[in-house]
Amino acid sequence: MRSLARLALPALATAMLAAALSACGSGISLDEPIEGPVWRLAQLGGEPVATGGDAQIQFDRSSGRVSGSGGCNRVSGSFTRSGITLRIGQLASTRMACADPVRGANEAQFMSALQTTASYRLAGPGQLALLDASGRTVATLNAATR
Repeated sequence: MRSLARLALPALATAMLAAALSACGSGISLDEPIEGPVWRLAQLGGEPVATGGDAQIQFDRSSGRVSGSGGCNRVSGSFTRSGITLRIGQLASTRMACADPVRGANEAQFMSALQTTASYRLAGPGQLALLDASGRTVATLNAATR
């Protein structure tokens, strides 16, 4: 019985150490769901977008669909998420012209950012960073307050 206890003790100590160390991080689970909230576009690359823009997306876990607005047009498509890996399928969009050329340019850049997304990072409470394959932030979104 003592030899069994000697074998189990190191395994238990290792598990407890791993649990303690994981609690020392940012406090944000890397696998925290992004599905549910409406995410409003705050930055493209490192540049803030104009406030009051309508660019937003929402992920629906049950259907595996993403939908929202690029700012001028409605968009929808599929997505898959596993851990921090996030892939957004080909997006369909309405074809309305943007009256504001800046808004139209932001929409085009946002659609490109969505299509190049390879993973995500929760940068803080209510803040979602979309990352490309090289780990560069292509867009930052904030959870909409209702």
